[in-house]
Amino acid sequence: MNNCFSQCSIGILPVFVALAVRIPMILAVMLLAAKANGFDSAALAKPNIVFILIDDFGYADSEPYGAKDIRTPHMDRLAREGVRFTDFYSNGPVCSPTRCGFITGRWQQRTGFEWALGMSAEGFWRRGNSLVREPDIHAIGMPTSIRTLPKLLKDVGYRTGAFGKWHLGYKDEYNPTKHGFDEYFGELLGHSDYYNHAYYDGTYALREGTEVVHVEGYLTDLINQRAADFIRKNAQQPFFLYVPHLAVHCPYQPPGRPQPSVTKANMYDGDRSTYAAMVERVDDGVGMILAELEKQGVAENTLVVLSSDNGGERYSDNSPLFHHKSTLWEGGIRVPCLMRWPAKLPKGLVTHQVGITMDLSATFAAIAGATVPSATPFDGTDLIPMLLNQRPAMPRTFCWRIDRTGRQQKAIRHGDWKYIQDGNVEMLFDLSTDISERMDRSFQNPSIFSDLKRRLAIWEAEMAEEKTSFLVK
Repeated sequence: MNNCFSQCSIGILPVFVALAVRIPMILAVMLLAAKANGFDSAALAKPNIVFILIDDFGYADSEPYGAKDIRTPHMDRLAREGVRFTDFYSNGPVCSPTRCGFITGRWQQRTGFEWALGMSAEGFWRRGNSLVREPDIHAIGMPTSIRTLPKLLKDVGYRTGAFGKWHLGYKDEYNPTKHGFDEYFGELLGHSDYYNHAYYDGTYALREGTEVVHVEGYLTDLINQRAADFIRKNAQQPFFLYVPHLAVHCPYQPPGRPQPSVTKANMYDGDRSTYAAMVERVDDGVGMILAELEKQGVAENTLVVLSSDNGGERYSDNSPLFHHKSTLWEGGIRVPCLMRWPAKLPKGLVTHQVGITMDLSATFAAIAGATVPSATPFDGTDLIPMLLNQRPAMPRTFCWRIDRTGRQQKAIRHGDWKYIQDGNVEMLFDLSTDISERMDRSFQNPSIFSDLKRRLAIWEAEMAEEKTSFLVK
């Protein structure tokens, strides 16, 4: 038997040796072929990321948040198949600050965005310790020296695309393609005409990258189509898709009604039904994105997030919150947020975990495996572990500030408590029992009142230390 075994072993040994040599070679060839066809095992493990940011979207203007007169079946699907936040906040009470907070992952005050770029904004360049008024309303934009979220995602192999409203700088030097996006299509300004794509003063805003393009069509439809096309073209590699809609910001122009063109006099004309039609067209785009993800076979490992840049305005419904956009009351800063990631997140979860826009930046960077520079760490927190109960829900501390000629407000939320200073009036609210901010609790809770004011002062002192090159207020 031993002789037989020895003879068999001698005969089989060359086969094992040959296989040992050839198998690694075969695997290497297969891996090279896979990479040549756009498949990389490491890359495929990375989730795709889609962020849909609606403009001036009311807290109660979708079916998951109680809307009765607006049909949003695709947003409803996000909620049914994912997570709905009840206590999510925007970084700012208006457009540009929140967008800056998201793209940089940090408090927008660190960059200089206290208010939205536009005709009514006051822009200043810093000259030493003084501020010099900038007469050109289109001169200021987000500096390209910042290591933005899309740049960090590109570093780890993501294809990046942005389609929609930018509002972080009109000049070419501030274009999204200068901030880490491989592709950009959309309007650079804050509230251009949805059909002729020009501001009411005639400034033309539609761009393909940095190129001026003249494309016919309703802006929301153009954004929806470009977002779906981006998924189709890039499904074989990890991608980050940012879809910042102009809708439902004024001018209130619904689908199918290109006239009248927007003017300074009519840009706020509208009604609830017009607003509803604009929301529903955004929801159509959510459906197009979900359908394309499924068609390309990547829906399971794609995180889709939908939120708003601030509270609703005019024809929106922020109930049961008080007030609206441009204020630091809950109606100005508490916003909808939906998350869907079939491979990771539970279905139908309603969470009271408090979050903020720049948490999404930290979340996206974490799940992509991106390294955030230690010199400029993100101010947000990765939300996924909290949603998966891997980390206990924790009290969060968020601060806001409006420092304008016509409005002075400050606010801080710590845990369930919120302090707000509106002009010379200071109030304290327990949001766990008073979401509508009707009952001032400052006199009954002086220690909490003082503690929140102290925390807010510390935050303001930290922001004051930032060496920003400009200030928009």
